[in-house]
Amino acid sequence: MSRKPKLFGTDGIRGVAGEYPLDRETVWNIGSALGKVLQDGDQQGAVRVVLGQDTRESGSWIARRLAAGLRSAGAQVIDAGVITTPGLAFLTRHHGYSAGAVISASHNPYKDNGIKILSNSGTKLSESVELEIERELAQAESGEEWHSDEPLENAPHLWEGYLEGLLGIIPAGLALSQYRLVVDCGNGAAYRVIPGLLSRLGVKARLLSDRPDGRNINLGCGSLFPQAMAETTAALSADLGVAFDGDADRAIFATREGALFDGDYILFMMAPFLKRHGTLQGSAVVGTLMTNLALEIALAGRGIGLKRTSVGDKYVLEEMLRSGINLGGEPSGHIIFSDVSLAGDGIITLLEVLRLMAETGRPFEDLGRNYTPFPQIIQNVRIREKRPLESIPEVARAIQECRSEIGEQGRVVVRYSGTEPLARVMIEASEARLVERHAARIAQTIDAVLGVR
Repeated sequence: MSRKPKLFGTDGIRGVAGEYPLDRETVWNIGSALGKVLQDGDQQGAVRVVLGQDTRESGSWIARRLAAGLRSAGAQVIDAGVITTPGLAFLTRHHGYSAGAVISASHNPYKDNGIKILSNSGTKLSESVELEIERELAQAESGEEWHSDEPLENAPHLWEGYLEGLLGIIPAGLALSQYRLVVDCGNGAAYRVIPGLLSRLGVKARLLSDRPDGRNINLGCGSLFPQAMAETTAALSADLGVAFDGDADRAIFATREGALFDGDYILFMMAPFLKRHGTLQGSAVVGTLMTNLALEIALAGRGIGLKRTSVGDKYVLEEMLRSGINLGGEPSGHIIFSDVSLAGDGIITLLEVLRLMAETGRPFEDLGRNYTPFPQIIQNVRIREKRPLESIPEVARAIQECRSEIGEQGRVVVRYSGTEPLARVMIEASEARLVERHAARIAQTIDAVLGVR
């Protein structure tokens, strides 16, 4: 069995800001290790790394520590300031940087933070490179130099290149000015891009949660808490509502009536549209273990396949590239249009939805009307350790009994979170009562064995 990175989860390195692995010394060492790996692998001259961050109060000091470590290994570091994760991926790829690093914990509370390292193509690192960084990190020694702290070389104008790239997605002559939107920025990085983007497109919008203060990112708002956005969309009879998470790599939508549409709805809308235009590569889309079974059935009825991967947009992209598929995503709102970007990008997803509405002349709610997901419950159980679930007899028995009862008209997925100390229990079936009963039983069984006491 190949070794897996220990420090990196499915979305980079993440933890509580100020605590390991995001304490000052370890962050410096991560920068130094990354710089050394880049130096060893770079054959084209100087190593250049671009940094960005979301709006958390800890972002600035973590960026300075990471930059100091990178510079100690001979790397040049440029700071783009507050920018979305997919925005930094765009800059990394299109401006020829050796790597990019985003200081963000995505949808987590403000006390958490993370370091997402991007390759020179703007994608998340392969596990082999993550292992190289961890090997360098294991050899790090404490020294006086990690105390050094120098100002960053700022280039805040860089994000404007990302804005121009976004504007290029909408075909010339396609009018969007007839649409009225409600946009929840999650008090995160989207607030920096959305106002200028929508203004340039002539789209009228009511902005929510667009005043970050360092501590209110994802606080009762954004893609994890889209209810206020949905209610405002309904109250204003807006054409569309959308909520982003802290680094805007995911988006959840709302209809004029206030109904919430997740990433599965977007795949349901976009895949047949692309197929009709002859641009759906591979006649399939890529989803994950969490993708609703109803979507798989609905797409099959339209001659479109669905390939599933482990949870995480990095795995979705890997399968897309391997299979020659250009559309994929997750129910959480990570959608990848690989013809446009190799990163899951909530803002690109919004633009593609607006383009779909404008080119078809159909309202958003109508585009998703023929898709009804199976009842689904996801329960999170906070755990103290991550033992193999199949090795725990009580848990294995509860899962098997669930599978036996729901049969082929449902699915059960029980897994550990890649970024948090959680076990996630997902049950879906054609009957809601089965979903509720089995989800509660499996979650209670896990809690009895592994739960935090």
